[in-house]
Amino acid sequence: MKVVAGIEAGQAARVQFGWINGLKAGAAQLIVLHHLAFYGPMSDYVQPLWPALLDWLGGNARIAVQVFLVIGGFLVAKSLSPAGQPGIAAPLQAIWRRYAKLAPPFLAATLLAAVLTPVAGIWMQHDSMSAAVTLGQLSAHALLLHGVLGYESLSAGAWYVAIDFQLYLLTVSLLWLGGRLAGRRRGHWLMPLAVTVGIAFSMLYFNLDADWDNWAPYFFGSYGLGMLAWWASDPARKPGAMAALMAMAAVPVLLALAIDYRSRIALALLVACALFLFGRARTPAQGGAWNIINALGRISYAVFLVHFPVSLLVNALFITYVPLEPEWQALGMLTAWGASLAAGAAFHRWVEVPLGRVMGSVLAHLAGRPALASR
Repeated sequence: MKVVAGIEAGQAARVQFGWINGLKAGAAQLIVLHHLAFYGPMSDYVQPLWPALLDWLGGNARIAVQVFLVIGGFLVAKSLSPAGQPGIAAPLQAIWRRYAKLAPPFLAATLLAAVLTPVAGIWMQHDSMSAAVTLGQLSAHALLLHGVLGYESLSAGAWYVAIDFQLYLLTVSLLWLGGRLAGRRRGHWLMPLAVTVGIAFSMLYFNLDADWDNWAPYFFGSYGLGMLAWWASDPARKPGAMAALMAMAAVPVLLALAIDYRSRIALALLVACALFLFGRARTPAQGGAWNIINALGRISYAVFLVHFPVSLLVNALFITYVPLEPEWQALGMLTAWGASLAAGAAFHRWVEVPLGRVMGSVLAHLAGRPALASR
């Protein structure tokens, strides 16, 4: 039995959700390029060279974050409720696991930003630079409450990490409440209905008011689409149930778009449809282009965390020591992009993965403590 289990584990290691990795990798690149184009100052000098491209990157490219939101919902459904059943065995433990996964590398990247921003300030003064960090600001970031408490983010992507944790917390709460309501009944449709209602409220109310953009309900529409896409793509479901679940996803979105068209919402629906069709497809972990796709998908969170301070530093060096000609500053933007990927790969290998091991050991120790105490 151990030999069979080892073979199955080896086979599982050689396949991945490659299409998801591809979406994450592509979205991460767009986010990096969006921030390079939006914040400058290199992009200010490059603007005459590629005006249309930089206008698009500085504006519409930001909606690539919807890809991460939908994928986040897809994977959280896979993790917490694969069949769409209400209830969760250990909600507080699940929340702590998510925090332990997100927060340590995020705090490490925040400290990196707190160091690199004043270093970049030696050569450059720009409105994209944060003020000197305070203890309260760092504490709010560590608790993932910086947006809610009104502190300035130390990095351009910091808001997303806090929202991801809020969305996870909201999902765990829905599953727990659903389990309480369902009791001993299975409640096959309770969670899909609850998520559909959440999508409708999000897209028809919260997402129309920017004052809510520090809170999970503003983004739950996209996250919920990912959850429904996972449940709808379950091969164990009958075709009629699959169609019903996708209709439950599409109807509130189409209604929201008819009331107030938002390209970010349209993109979220397209990503959910792509995940419904291909999200569960297993692809090789290695070979050909899959090496690059899976590697970029694997480091996408690390790139998301560290690219902004790295880009600031490259900006500062290029506008100080390199001619302020469009072609030279375009080279600077490409250098910042490459440096962000390299820094993300290094951060993933030397910070994110080791921290994950440490926090995994801590969680295992804490989970075992009640068992030891009861003996």
